[in-house]
Amino acid sequence: MKRLAASLTAILAVAAFSATAMAADFPTKPVQAVVPMAAGGSTDLLARAVEKYWAKYSKQPMVIVNKPGGGGVVGTEGVVRAKPDGYTLYIGYGSGHDVVMPTLQKMPYDPQKDLVAVSRVSIHSVAIVASAKAPYNDIKELLAFAKKEGKPITTAVSVKAGAVDLALTAFGKAAGVNIVTVPFSGGAEATTALAGGHLMIGGGHPSEIIPHVKAGRFKVLAVVLPERDPSLPNVPTLKEQGVNVATWGSIKGLAAPAATPKEVVKEIDATIKKICDDPEFRKTMADLNQPILYQNSEDFAKFIKQATADYAALIKELNIKID
Repeated sequence: MKRLAASLTAILAVAAFSATAMAADFPTKPVQAVVPMAAGGSTDLLARAVEKYWAKYSKQPMVIVNKPGGGGVVGTEGVVRAKPDGYTLYIGYGSGHDVVMPTLQKMPYDPQKDLVAVSRVSIHSVAIVASAKAPYNDIKELLAFAKKEGKPITTAVSVKAGAVDLALTAFGKAAGVNIVTVPFSGGAEATTALAGGHLMIGGGHPSEIIPHVKAGRFKVLAVVLPERDPSLPNVPTLKEQGVNVATWGSIKGLAAPAATPKEVVKEIDATIKKICDDPEFRKTMADLNQPILYQNSEDFAKFIKQATADYAALIKELNIKID
C-alpha cells in the first residue's frame, strides 16, 4: 500500500509539474477564439477588440473565427468538443444560448459543466427599437398602435431563445400583447432587417443599434434593464413605462473546454485582465458602447450560475415557452 501511495503521489506530482510547465510556456502557437454568431454583431465587435489588444500582452496572436448557426449552439458545441489545451476558446460565454436556452429546450451539451468560465468582459443591455419612420415613439404608443391594428407585433431578434428573444417575449407576456419574434444569425442581420422596414420593432444591444440611431434609421423605445443604460441615458426602462420586466441583457465573457488545465485558464484570465485594464482598450469599448465589467474565472462561474437561475425564474414566472 505504501508503494502504491508513493507511486500515486509521484504521478500526481509529475502531472502538476507538467500542467504548471504548460501554463508557463502558454501560448506557443496562435489561439483560436470562436464567436458563435455572425460578423458585425455586439459579440463579434467585442471579440475583434479583444483580438487586437491580445497581441499586446501575449506571445502569440489570437485568431477570431465566426461560426454562426443554431442560435449560437453550433459554434459553442465545437469549442466544447475541442482539445482542452487552451488553444480553442469561446468568446460570448453568457449569451442567451448559455443562460436562457437550457431552461427552454434540450441542449447537446451543458453550458456550465462542459465549459469552464475564463473571464467576464462585459454585459450588454437589451434595447427595444423601431424604424425612425414608425408611427410610435414609446412603449405606450406601440401598444396602442398594435391594439388599433389588431395584429401581432413582429420583432427582429439576433437568435432564437437568446437574451434578446427572451426579453421581447417577456415584454409581450407582461404587456398582454402577441409578440412574434423572427430570429436571424446574429445582431447585425437582425438590425439590418429592421432597418429595411420588414418588422415593427427589434431588440439589440447598444453597440448594434446606436450607429443606426445616429444615422437616423432607428429610434429607441425602451431598455430592458432595472435601471437606465449609461449608453442610452435618455431612454426610459420598460418598468418606467409601466411594463414590469427587466433582464440581465447579454453577458459576454470567455470560456474554454471543461477539462482545460486550471493553470492555463489562469494564464488566459490574467491576459484578459491586462486587456481590460488597458486604457486604449477601455476607450475602444466605450466607443463601441460596451461597458467593461471584468470578472475573474471563479467569480464569473458563480455569476453564470446565478444568471441562469434568474432567467429560469423569469421564464417560469411568465410561463414562457419556445416552440
